[in-house]
Amino acid sequence: MSLDARFPAISDLRRRARRRLPHFVWEYLDSGTGSEATTRRNKAQIDAIRLMPSVLHGEITPDLKTSFLGQEFDLPVGIAPVGMSGMIWPGAEQILARAAARANIPYTLSTVASQKPEDLSSSIGNHAWFQLYPPRDPDIRADMLQRIKKAGFSTLVMTVDVPVGSRRERQVRSGLTQPPRITPRILAQIATCPAWAMGMAGRGMPRMRFIDDYAPKTKGLPSNKHAGYLLRTSPDWTYLTWLREHWDGPLIIKGVQDHRDVPRLQSEGVDAIWISNHAGRQFDAAPATIEALPRIRAATDLPIILDGGVEGGLDILRALALGANLVMMGRAWHYALAALGRDGPAHLVHILKSDLEANMGQLGLVRPQDAPNRLLPDTD
Repeated sequence: MSLDARFPAISDLRRRARRRLPHFVWEYLDSGTGSEATTRRNKAQIDAIRLMPSVLHGEITPDLKTSFLGQEFDLPVGIAPVGMSGMIWPGAEQILARAAARANIPYTLSTVASQKPEDLSSSIGNHAWFQLYPPRDPDIRADMLQRIKKAGFSTLVMTVDVPVGSRRERQVRSGLTQPPRITPRILAQIATCPAWAMGMAGRGMPRMRFIDDYAPKTKGLPSNKHAGYLLRTSPDWTYLTWLREHWDGPLIIKGVQDHRDVPRLQSEGVDAIWISNHAGRQFDAAPATIEALPRIRAATDLPIILDGGVEGGLDILRALALGANLVMMGRAWHYALAALGRDGPAHLVHILKSDLEANMGQLGLVRPQDAPNRLLPDTD
């Protein structure tokens, strides 16, 4: 039976991933914070966006290519950063980077990944982005930027929606600690997931290896926090000015939700706005990202990225209809990895491409960028 017959949707990958991952890993990947109202709101609000079908267009050959910041991608979607990706599936960062290069879409490596930027230099292709949790120390900051650039990452994404750590109660209940520790409870969970366990056996428990390079240069690390919390700071506008002066490539700000922040971001020289509420993992009273999109679109002519609540090609079209230029997904790529291993990302590309083409046919669209023409007035 083909993968398409067994796993035609992201929801199918999610169900299989849950069975194949230890409970603490699943809770890390799938959870939000608080009661997870923001996570649910992301999906509910994107589902509420309606598009008008259009008829008598004859045979349509969809063109899914998308231009963004001078780069051309084969799909209007990319891979969002997920911290400790390699804990979710063995070698996840390298597998996803290579899959993105083959699919000609952007891949974003997290500062708190389990592999260093240099580890991926041979895998990243032409569209490698790096997500920066802003380091406090200016010398560490400068060294990180130099290493990121030298490793071949062309676009810098600074995350600004994590001024403090969040509670993520489901993770705590699962037994997951930071840094991860092997306890009898964790071992019992691992024993039920042989594919995950065998993949990890030769690698050991994943660590934040990029951060580890700088941890010895810091002092006073709390015993219950990983080094990332000590290295990072809560950035202000002065920090953004410094970063813009020291990074000579495209600079994207991730975690924007309030349209009133956008004019100053634009005046500071950022190249794109990334609307995100961290998939509901930081603050449980945040608006859905799709709710924030229309006002932010009206406030700027900069390119806009959106994540949150996106579960297929139709959701991508909904985001584009409201003014996004590119959509990013994080969890879905890891559901695919956990469900199908190395074959997972390519199958997810197939799912997204097929879903985009089917829905574009219903809407009479040749290009996904024309989706605003099908937006129903009461959702505008």
